[in-house]
Amino acid sequence: MEKKAKDIDLDGRVYDFVLRVTKLVRFLPKETAGREMGKQLLRAATSIAATIEEARGAFSRSDFTFKMNTAFKETRESNLWLRLTCDSGLVSSDRMAGLIRESEEIRNILGASVRTAKKEAKRPE
Repeated sequence: MEKKAKDIDLDGRVYDFVLRVTKLVRFLPKETAGREMGKQLLRAATSIAATIEEARGAFSRSDFTFKMNTAFKETRESNLWLRLTCDSGLVSSDRMAGLIRESEEIRNILGASVRTAKKEAKRPE
């Protein structure tokens, strides 16, 4: 199945987002808070990309919807960890603003995708 331009754009944005998060986590302080928040953030962010990839290979509409909803929830979690990392002073707000904004935009795109998928799932084939 050929990917649509909007799918490629989302894939690229998510991939770039995960790379940026990975680089950020590498430079968090090596104290307990930095390590723990970094682990949680990295798990949630990498899960977004992996789950979207799984959704692309979904075997049904409901499977696709479930996986995209999971990616949506992981994006919400990533946003939480980014905000906590910023608000706790582990990283300056100047450095975090772009990542936080991107997580919110990806969350909104995935949320819209889930809503659309749920509507389409209710339509008869």
